[in-house]
Amino acid sequence: MNGSVGIVTGGGKGLGRAFALHLAARGAAVVVSNRNDSAGRVVAEIEKAGGRACAEYSDVSDPDAGERIVRTALDTFGRLDFLVTSAAVSGPAMFHRSSVAALRDVLAVNVLGTAGVAMAASAHMRANGGGRIVLVASTAGLHGETTVSAYAASKGAVIALGRTIAREGGPRNVYTNVLLPYATTQMTEANMDDHFRDVMTAESVAPVVAALVDPAGRVNGEVIVAANGALRATGAVEWGTVHHPSTMDGAELERLLADSRGGKPHEYRTAHDAFVEFAQEGLR
Repeated sequence: MNGSVGIVTGGGKGLGRAFALHLAARGAAVVVSNRNDSAGRVVAEIEKAGGRACAEYSDVSDPDAGERIVRTALDTFGRLDFLVTSAAVSGPAMFHRSSVAALRDVLAVNVLGTAGVAMAASAHMRANGGGRIVLVASTAGLHGETTVSAYAASKGAVIALGRTIAREGGPRNVYTNVLLPYATTQMTEANMDDHFRDVMTAESVAPVVAALVDPAGRVNGEVIVAANGALRATGAVEWGTVHHPSTMDGAELERLLADSRGGKPHEYRTAHDAFVEFAQEGLR
């Protein structure tokens, strides 16, 4: 990755720190973005190891943060080749005990903060011939998880955002993928089983990030689960189409859903593709 330049948000600790250190060790110059002093400490680690990096201290929930972070990369290193969005907060609480204000705080960082930086980076990359974007989400956004409704909702939004950016950017050589990591970090440590704590490291996920931002790579629009030196491809599936009567009860609906799951699973590139196939089946 010698000569490439990238941004890692949330790069001061946890997954973001592991990603920044790994990418720098591979030869990339890295803008380590974090809203506290930890960004400077990671930059010092990179420079001590002979790499190139600079610290950036914007709060990604600030609407102007994306432009500032991208400008830092351009002003410091003269280019921008990749972006990894790892900044996130959790805000755990049972849904019925939470509040709209708490939900808003999580969405401001995890969704709007991710989107703002990705938007600024995408605009630059499209105008300059291409780039690579990795949005860090969570399987909580894929499957749901108790006590973290705001976090799960935000990460589900990030997954949908990443798929959309990928479809829009692909023709312009701007490839976007979504990473769903399992790792022991400050956010997950309290709930991580002792059996997994030492093997589910942030460092073991970093090679997947490096491959996704490889300028020669062609992977686009994937949602990838990664942990402990392994990965899984995942996706959104619609099962078989079954027709329902004009009136039905709950038991009938259960049966129909079971019949649908017995059908062939389908994945679609876009929501429009899914709609067209569903509509065509309804006309048969």
